[in-house]
Parts: sequence; C-alpha cells; structure tokens
Amino acid sequence: MRFNKESNIYIIEWISKELLSIPPKKILSFEVLNEDFGGRGFKHWVDLANILKSKMLMPKYIDDKYTLIRFQKLDLDNSFHNSQNSNEKYGINSKFFEIDKSSEASFLYYYLQALKNVDISNKKRIINLGINRGDEFKIIQELIPQNSIEFVGIDYSQSAINYAQNRFKSDNFSFFQDDINSLDYNKLGRFDLLITIGTLQSVNSNFKPLFMELFQNLLKKEASLILGFPNSRWIDGELIYGAKAPNYPYSELSILFNDISFCKKYLQQHKYRVTITGKDYIFLTATRIGL
Repeated sequence: MRFNKESNIYIIEWISKELLSIPPKKILSFEVLNEDFGGRGFKHWVDLANILKSKMLMPKYIDDKYTLIRFQKLDLDNSFHNSQNSNEKYGINSKFFEIDKSSEASFLYYYLQALKNVDISNKKRIINLGINRGDEFKIIQELIPQNSIEFVGIDYSQSAINYAQNRFKSDNFSFFQDDINSLDYNKLGRFDLLITIGTLQSVNSNFKPLFMELFQNLLKKEASLILGFPNSRWIDGELIYGAKAPNYPYSELSILFNDISFCKKYLQQHKYRVTITGKDYIFLTATRIGL
C-alpha cells in the first residue's frame, strides 16, 4: 500500500484492519511520503505500532519521495498474562521471568526518579514485595555500591527466591518464599522503605485492606514507599502501553486510577507527601512530611 496525502484517520483505520487479517509475526508493509513520515515524526509511527500491538521495524528509505514502514504483528498468546495461576507463574521457567524491566527506558527513568525522591542513600532497611529477578535491588546496588543497606526480598515463587539468593550473595541480602497475604511481621521487623512493583495488583487478595495492613505492620514511622502500578502488558517480548482490565477488549483505566487514588488519599491522611509519575508503570512515591 502506498499513501499519498491521506489523513491520519484513514491511515490508522487501514492499518488496524490489515493487522487483524494477518497472523502473528507477519509483517505489514506500507509506504508513506517522506514529508509525511518526517512531518508526523518517528515517534508517531512507533506509538501507533505499540497501540496496535505490533513492533515497528526499522523504516527503509525508498527514494526521494517515499519511505517504507513495517509493522510486525505480535503474538498475543505469547504472554505471561495468559499463564495459569500457580506458584511458578512467575518462576524462572515462566514468560514473566524473561522480562527485564530495567532495560526499558520508560521504567528505569521513573524508577530512578522515585529512588531519588525517597532519598535512597539514607535508607537502612528496604523490603521488596514481589522480588522475582531482583532487578529493583540491582539498580539500587549500582547507585549505592557499598553494603550499607539491608535488603529483604519476598516472593511466592521458590525458584525466583533461589535465583535471587544466587544473584545477591552478600550478607546484607535476605530472601524469603512467602505469601504477602500472610506475612510473619514479627520475623520481618520494620523497614524504612517499602518497594512493590505490580505485585499488589496481581495477588489473589483484596487490594485496599492488604495495602493498609502492610503499611501498618511493615513500616517505621518515618518510612517511605515506592508503589509501581502497571499501566502496560508484556506481549511477545514487547512492553505494550495500557493495562488490560477484566471484561474489556481494550485498555480501561478505572481500576488503576481507583487503586492509586485510594493509596494517595490514605497516605496523605497519615501525613505523607505523595507524587505520582511514570507512563508504562505508574509510580506512587510517598515520603513522610517534615523529614
């Protein structure tokens, strides 16, 4: 297909329809005018591919007039979201374990921002609920290489815990296989930073009571929090913007906004300063006012 001055609406509707008709991994190619490709901007086409659950391949210059654009359709079935719930849905042999959030700029940038907001260099005890590969701890370790922080990681998957234990062998790292719905708070003690990325929304629990219980039982009075809410899905190795809500064929944000709003209001009632940042992952960062 070759487009000549067609509107954005026409192009988007044509691409959407064509992608529906081809199988996963196949490539949809079309040509646009060089002036339109540059005028709309490279980001326009990358965003469109992402929205349509495809991967944009490198454009090819054809001649002085046209540029070839290629969208490769993703395999929607190739996702950990489709896995059956089990202890090892997030284990080392799972699709989820293949994900490296720290390699995604949109995650890393805002996570680093959150760490700076909580003044990570002054934290002494940090707990991460849903540790999995330990990427969040690894980033902190790169920022603060000295072993001045005690790290505690919790995960429901035993194989993930085994992996984290082998990855972080220093004495200041501890990992426990446990269900966050039934933690032994006396054994764990209290922390001055709680990190949890996507875990509270994925466990089989009532989100609001669980969050309040964790806040009341795990944190010191002056503690900070970094909560990561996924606004994305991992499909065929790609980070696709927009979390899919139950019973909707498209991204619907009501549950996400409701959970974030509840946490923000609850923390503000407990004298916390709350900021909300991010894109593919929404980061709620909270620090005690007056510290």
